[in-house]
Amino acid sequence: MNAASMTKQNRPRLAAFGSSRISSESGVYQDVLLLSEKIARSGWDGITGGHQGMMAAFSEGMHAGSGHIQGITLERFPTPPNNTLSEEIRAHNFFDRMGSMIEQADAWLVLPGGLGTLAELAMTWDLIAIHVLEPRPLLLYGNMWPAIIHTLSDELIISADKAFDSIQICTKHQDILDALQPYT
Repeated sequence: MNAASMTKQNRPRLAAFGSSRISSESGVYQDVLLLSEKIARSGWDGITGGHQGMMAAFSEGMHAGSGHIQGITLERFPTPPNNTLSEEIRAHNFFDRMGSMIEQADAWLVLPGGLGTLAELAMTWDLIAIHVLEPRPLLLYGNMWPAIIHTLSDELIISADKAFDSIQICTKHQDILDALQPYT
């Protein structure tokens, strides 16, 4: 456990990365809302980028499950109205925001997303692979990840031994809860 990232309630913190482009009416949004509520009820707090889409779904679910949710939002964008953040920290740029989310987390959850999500995954994954970060759960949730990881494993030139061992692809809520359980 990363002692510096523990909240005042001594609960571990899960950072969630995901698309801002998924609407609240979509099935994946509703699924992530339910998943993050279960995560909060199992003893975790959350960190997210604090904006819409997957970030809002994660935040809403954590809030519904009585978890503390920290949003690290970007100064260049307005704070979304009606958000469910417990606290907001305004980051000056994308790099500060990503660094804070990665470094403060005890585990990471990568939700469906686009290029920004892929960048967050790549940075987190690389820092684990080169031993800058201590190993802890890096969980990829959703049906999009198996094909992407398969392609990456076939095509990337990896300098770190066993780099692919540090990620876990999860397709069910229980997969996520089981992977996080030893850390609560």
